[in-house]
Amino acid sequence: MAERGRPRGFDRNAALQKAMEVFWARGYDGASMSDLTAAMGIASPSLYAAFGCKEALFREALALYAATESDGVWGGIEAASTAREGCVGMLEATARVFTRPDKPSGCLVVLSALHAGDLSDTARKELVRARAGTIATLEARLRRGQLEGDVPTGADVRAVATYLATVQQGMSIQARDGADRATLEAVARSVMAGWDGLVAGPARALGPGPDQAKV
Repeated sequence: MAERGRPRGFDRNAALQKAMEVFWARGYDGASMSDLTAAMGIASPSLYAAFGCKEALFREALALYAATESDGVWGGIEAASTAREGCVGMLEATARVFTRPDKPSGCLVVLSALHAGDLSDTARKELVRARAGTIATLEARLRRGQLEGDVPTGADVRAVATYLATVQQGMSIQARDGADRATLEAVARSVMAGWDGLVAGPARALGPGPDQAKV
């Protein structure tokens, strides 16, 4: 049966794309309803009718971001012949994607909301889950590298994955602060220069610092 009521007078997908870019650029809390409606080209009643509320709109924008933007960074990690090649490719892609002149800088998942009060617990958990997914993807690729022989069996792959994800999140903040692609590529090179030590095995327990040793 045909849907009754007045037909929607705007392209919902295009409006969602615009909303995603506003959240990406301004964060959840910084994106006002007037910012969103202006970018989407619709009035507030249309936004509420189509998306429900600001938080529901954000959650759809987050899903769109994952579907349309993540592949540029993560698309090559599985296809790479070694874990090292996959990880360096991810960091180099991060430097390129996070500094594109036609997109907001940095990563929506990292930058959109960090404080518990910015979103409901449900939406905040979605962001935490998305960030945890980054670590899981890296850990899985490193474990595959162990099986295929290009990552030492003694490597603490969880720690290495967490470290690489932390570097990538820092690159997002640096990009938002104005770092250019060349600067972030230098970060990627610095990280990968220490690859052999990174995957050599569990780090030794930290001893006392230089000042403590003198006491």
